[in-house]
Amino acid sequence: MFIKAKPSSNQLCFIIVSAFTVVVFALNGCRKRTAADTRQREMGEGKALAQKYCVSCHQLPDPLLIDSQSWVTGVLPAMAKRLHIKNYMGQYFSDSQSALTIVEWQKIVAYYQNTSPVNLTIPRPAVSGVKDWAIFSLLKPKVDPRGPSAMTTLLTYNPYDHQFYSGDAANNFYRWDKSLNSKLIKRMPSAVTGAIFSKNADHTNEAVLTCIGVMAPIDVSTGKVVRFNLDNKAQQRPITLADSLPRAVQSVAADFNKDGLTDYVVCGFGHERGGVYLLQQQPDHSFKKEVLRGIPGAEQLITGDFNDDGWPDVMCLFAQADEGIWMFLNDRKGGFITQNLLHFPAVYGSSSFQLVDFNHDGKPDILYTCGDNSDFSKVLKPYHGVYIFTNQGGWKFKQTYFYHIDGCTKAIAADFDHDGDLDIAAIAFFADFKSHPTAGFTYLEQTKPNRFLPHEIPVNTYGRWLTMEAGDIDQDGNLDIIIGNFSTTGRGLLNQKDYTPQWDKHIPVIVLKNNGQKK
Repeated sequence: MFIKAKPSSNQLCFIIVSAFTVVVFALNGCRKRTAADTRQREMGEGKALAQKYCVSCHQLPDPLLIDSQSWVTGVLPAMAKRLHIKNYMGQYFSDSQSALTIVEWQKIVAYYQNTSPVNLTIPRPAVSGVKDWAIFSLLKPKVDPRGPSAMTTLLTYNPYDHQFYSGDAANNFYRWDKSLNSKLIKRMPSAVTGAIFSKNADHTNEAVLTCIGVMAPIDVSTGKVVRFNLDNKAQQRPITLADSLPRAVQSVAADFNKDGLTDYVVCGFGHERGGVYLLQQQPDHSFKKEVLRGIPGAEQLITGDFNDDGWPDVMCLFAQADEGIWMFLNDRKGGFITQNLLHFPAVYGSSSFQLVDFNHDGKPDILYTCGDNSDFSKVLKPYHGVYIFTNQGGWKFKQTYFYHIDGCTKAIAADFDHDGDLDIAAIAFFADFKSHPTAGFTYLEQTKPNRFLPHEIPVNTYGRWLTMEAGDIDQDGNLDIIIGNFSTTGRGLLNQKDYTPQWDKHIPVIVLKNNGQKK
C-alpha cells in the first residue's frame, strides 16, 4: 500500500501562493474579457444608433473617413444641433424636441471617437506629378499691385462673341478680350456665380446671370436670376426673372414643358435651407417658382435628354449633407421623376461633375471631384481628388479612376492635345499649400485608355484657384484654360496653421494658353 508523504510548510506555502496567483489571473482575465465585451457591446450600440438617426439626413458616414479629433470637436457637435442636442462647453444636453436621449447620443459619440483613426493617411499616387508646363504657356493681365484683392467668383466663356466673362465678390461683371484687357459690363445685385449666354434675333448677345445674394454661409434668401443685353450701350437695368433664392449658384435653361417659352432650373445652395427650383415661364413672361428637391447643397446643374424621350431633363450635384448626383427626369406633365445616380458620404465635400464619354462607347460617364474642406473637418483627406465613374448602362456607374488631389475644386475633361482622347484639367482651392502647393493646378494627360500622366503646372504663385473655364479665346483651334483667383484668406478659408500665403493677391485671372500637341 502506497502512503503519500505529508508536505512541508514551505511546500504548503508554495501551493497556496500558486493557487492564489491562478485565481488572480483568472479574475483579471475575466475582467479584461468583460471590459472588452462591454466595449464591443457599447460600440455596437453606438453604431446601431448612428444607423438609426444619422441616416435621416445623409448617408451613414464611416468613422474611418476622418480623424477622431475632427469627429469629436467638429463634425459631431455640428450634427448634434440637427438632432436638437445642445453642446455647451463640451457637455451635451437634450431639449424637448430631441429624438434621442443624451445617453444614446453619448454612445454615438463614443462609437466615432473610439473607432476612428488618430490621423488620416494620405496616399502616395502611383504616378508622381511632373512639374512642367506641358502644352501650355502663361498669359496674365496687368494689374495694380496696390489694387483690391482678387475675389473671382465666376469664369465663363461666351461662344457667341468668343470672349470670356468673370464675376467677383464685389458684384462686378467683366468682359475680357484675348489680350486680357477687361471691361466692366455692369455692377450686379450681388456676386455673379452663373451665366447663360444666347443670341437674340437682332444678333445681340444676351446673358441670364445667377447672383448668389450673400457669400457667407447663412440662411438669407436674397439670390436672384436676372437678364440683360450685353451689347446695349446704355446701362440698362437688368430684368429680374426670380428673386428670394437661397444663395443661388447656377441656372440652366430649357423649354421643360414644351410650351415655346424658355424655363430655368436654379441651384439654391443655401445653408440649413436650400433646394433646386424650377422657374417656369408663364404666358405673361413672369416666372412661377416650384421646388424640385428642397434640401440645401445644390451646387451644379447639367441639362439634357437623358432617357432619349425628346424631353429635357436635369442632373444636379448636391454638395452638402446628403451628397451625391441626382437625375430629374421630365415626366412630360410639368414635373420630374427623381433618381439617385451616385451617393457620397457627407464629409466628402463634393465640388463638381461633368458628363463626358471617356471610353467612346456612346454612354456618358461622370467626371467628379471632391475637396471642399471649409466645414467641420479641416484636415487633408485621402479621398479628395478626381474620379471617373464609367457608365455600365442604364445609368449605373462604376468607379474606374481616382487621382488624389488635396482640396480638389473642379475638373474639366477635353482633348486638349488633339490626340483623340480626353485629358483633364483640375484645380484645388484647398490644396496642401505647405507641402504640395503645385497641386493647385494639375493637367492630367491621358496617355493610354484610363491612364493619365499628371503635370503640375507651376502657377501656384499667381493665385489661389476657385474657378475654371475652358474656351478658345484666341481662336487658334486650341482649347485654352482660364482660372480665377480668389485670394482671400478669411475666416474658415485657410486651414493650415502657421502658413503665410505665397500667391499673388491681386491678379483676378490667368490664362493657360494651349499651344497644341506636344512635338
